[in-house]
Amino acid sequence: MGRLKTYLKNVAILTVTGLGLRAAGMFFRVYIAARIGAEGMGLYQLIFTLYSLCITVATAGVSVAATRLAAEELARPQPGRAKGVLGRVMGLALTFGLTAGVVQLVLAWPAARFWLGDVRAAPSLALLAPSLPFMAVGSAARGYFFARRKVGPNVVSQIFEQIIRIVLVLLILPGAVQRGVQYACAAVLVGSMVSEVVSTLLVMWYYRRDMNRTFGDAPAQVPRGTSGRIWRILAPVEGGRCLDSALHTVENTLVPACLLAFLGSREESLAQFGALKGMAMPILLFPFSFLTPLATLLMPEVTEAHILGRQKTLETLVGRIMLFTTTFSVLAGGLIALYAYPLGRILYHDETIGFYLAVLAPVLPGMYLDAMGDSILKGLGEEVATFRYSIWDSLIRIGLVILLMPRMGMKGFLFVMICSNVLSALLNIFRIEKVARIRTCWYRWFVQPALIFLISAVLGQGALRLVGVSGDWPQLLLGCVVTGGIYCLLMLRFGLWDAVQAILTRRKPAGSAA
Repeated sequence: MGRLKTYLKNVAILTVTGLGLRAAGMFFRVYIAARIGAEGMGLYQLIFTLYSLCITVATAGVSVAATRLAAEELARPQPGRAKGVLGRVMGLALTFGLTAGVVQLVLAWPAARFWLGDVRAAPSLALLAPSLPFMAVGSAARGYFFARRKVGPNVVSQIFEQIIRIVLVLLILPGAVQRGVQYACAAVLVGSMVSEVVSTLLVMWYYRRDMNRTFGDAPAQVPRGTSGRIWRILAPVEGGRCLDSALHTVENTLVPACLLAFLGSREESLAQFGALKGMAMPILLFPFSFLTPLATLLMPEVTEAHILGRQKTLETLVGRIMLFTTTFSVLAGGLIALYAYPLGRILYHDETIGFYLAVLAPVLPGMYLDAMGDSILKGLGEEVATFRYSIWDSLIRIGLVILLMPRMGMKGFLFVMICSNVLSALLNIFRIEKVARIRTCWYRWFVQPALIFLISAVLGQGALRLVGVSGDWPQLLLGCVVTGGIYCLLMLRFGLWDAVQAILTRRKPAGSAA
């Protein structure tokens, strides 16, 4: 009972915090976009393509290594071993972070010129480099807290990080905008760098305090074979994620280059790239905040059921996760598609954003199932399969970008995104079906939610016309409430509540089927 209470508490904390942080981040991004424009957002996204690769190098393996090794050592009645092993992981994290930071600093100007194709990115890349050692060490500390099943330190540090970023950018961005796009992006990224440093210092304070409380004055001991244990975990994770991140970086640098070939204007290509990646995509991904706690907290339960051979529990748990994910993603995607143009006008005063939302929203279930399926497969020990799918997906996307975008422009990239999300979701579903030995309920998970949303949308739109609602804000708010309310009532009538109960209690409801 105590474990279930902790589980539900963590679900609530992660859901509320994740939703709040995503909402704050999305509206803050709207503010930034209004100040620096679509071209500025394009340059901002271009800088982050390379920065994200360096973040992966600095942090990819250390968090996983810290979580797994901490979980193993905490199960032993030898506190000195845990201190020694975690100390070794921390030292390795610092080494990775310093290496990534130095490489980014040294290569900032040549990479901006020859790789990203825009020298204006160089100062921002140099400014971001000092944050990488802090991010690496903080990632290891957060991994320790995941092993301890403590979400509080990570949540508090993320809240402080977001507050500091917003305050700093609000203070320095207005003056920087007057000097041009390059300085405006640098101002935004200075806020990111400082907030990362402060967040890491805070989580490290929690880490030291928890270590002292848990292990006391026990002297640190590094058992023989520790380095081998660390590298057996770190090497495949680090290598796989770095390769995956490098391929994504290649794709994100190819997109504006191919747009330039189609449009003939560097400014316009960056503007379209920024409008899609920096403005439309955050809206599409925002609702996933509701599902993040499932991916974070339920995966250990999937792993436990799989290892212990509890087939019925595994079948029920995976089935309910899939049902809940598709039910929610169909609602989110349907509402965004239905009100795409009002959303674009309200948030960005731009019809182009509405077009991007309208095209991509119908494949939102594919995006969310791809992410959730990836987490389920990792819970089943299928990291190699998820890595293989990710690599193939990246290679296919790169090939299609090179083939289609110089001829079709942004429409070609939207087609690439649709194909990629559908393919990735299907690959994950088929692999889950094979490994977990469950039957995919196509009608129950996909067709039924889609049909119910269509009915809800027709009834909702009819109600709005009957009342005579007009204007973007009233249509958006009342439409989402009415259509969403009808959809939820109908889905609860057809068994969604059983799925919610199964997810919260991790038990199979009487008389239910996956």
